[in-house]
Amino acid sequence: MLKRLFDILFAMSGLFLFGWLIIVSWLLASIDTKSNGLFIQKRIGQFGKPFSIYKLKSMKEIHGVKTISRFGNFIRKTKIDELPQLFNVLIGNMSIVGPRPDVPGYYDKLQGEERKILKLKPGLTSLATLKYANEETLLAQQQNPLHYNDTILFPDKVTLNLDYYHTRTFFGDLKIIWKTMFFWAKSN
Repeated sequence: MLKRLFDILFAMSGLFLFGWLIIVSWLLASIDTKSNGLFIQKRIGQFGKPFSIYKLKSMKEIHGVKTISRFGNFIRKTKIDELPQLFNVLIGNMSIVGPRPDVPGYYDKLQGEERKILKLKPGLTSLATLKYANEETLLAQQQNPLHYNDTILFPDKVTLNLDYYHTRTFFGDLKIIWKTMFFWAKSN
């Protein structure tokens, strides 16, 4: 209950502080992509239930090929594209801290002890998020990015998230939030 109350207060504060930035960025993403600047995608949530995650659109299609736009690169690097997920937190299908939600075919396929991760609400940040903050760059350097993700990155994220499941506390969450804010400030 304390975690949910914290999530609501944090999301409301974030929306109050950054609502203007979300709106301006949404307008710029709409102009940049020549479409609705909001990206909505199905992800796997708590108890394996799918939900719609909200992000700002960072890719545009040119002659049938999707590429990251210049503005999209900026909002990805600064994580501005993730700010609409404060709405996901507010409505209750995400938390501030928890395993990052993945597309169908990953968390929903976990077996045994690893399925405990699905008891948690997905979050905006986690220790796995911090460890793999440069995931796109890391995958781009691989000869077979999907194989690398499936055999190296995803299993390590599962280990980190399962450890979080077993050791989570309110003060531990605050520590992860602090590390995330410090990491974000340092990298921008």
